[in-house]
Amino acid sequence: MKEHIRELYDKDGTLIGCLLTAEAWQAAGDQIKELLGLKEEVQQPKAKEPVQEWNTLKEYWDFPYQPKNDVRCDECGSSTEDWLQDEPRKFTMTSATLGGLVSYRCEKCRSRVQKKHFKDEVVFECTPYLDSKTERLEAKY
Repeated sequence: MKEHIRELYDKDGTLIGCLLTAEAWQAAGDQIKELLGLKEEVQQPKAKEPVQEWNTLKEYWDFPYQPKNDVRCDECGSSTEDWLQDEPRKFTMTSATLGGLVSYRCEKCRSRVQKKHFKDEVVFECTPYLDSKTERLEAKY
């Protein structure tokens, strides 16, 4: 464990602090913050939904069925008939493409829900949120 901690001393030999490796911080950072009373709830900034992309998709719509605003999460069972009208939102749209792929984040379980519009059908795919991701290896979005 010694290789994960580097003690820092001033010119008089008094311990003034220490440096932890990233691995040590990942393992003990939350406990250290709690011991020091620094544990605070970090609120993620609310991202603006790309509703204009959804409107553009509807504008260029050429499938034989009308687009619907329904969304469902197969992970937690949450669903809505119109995600735009929900207050507070059950689902937050994260992207929409002209190819018919619309992605949402379930606000209940944070899963990613993809609504794929094909010529003859609509398919929902749900990817569960993984809380155990290594934060330093994941991109921020």
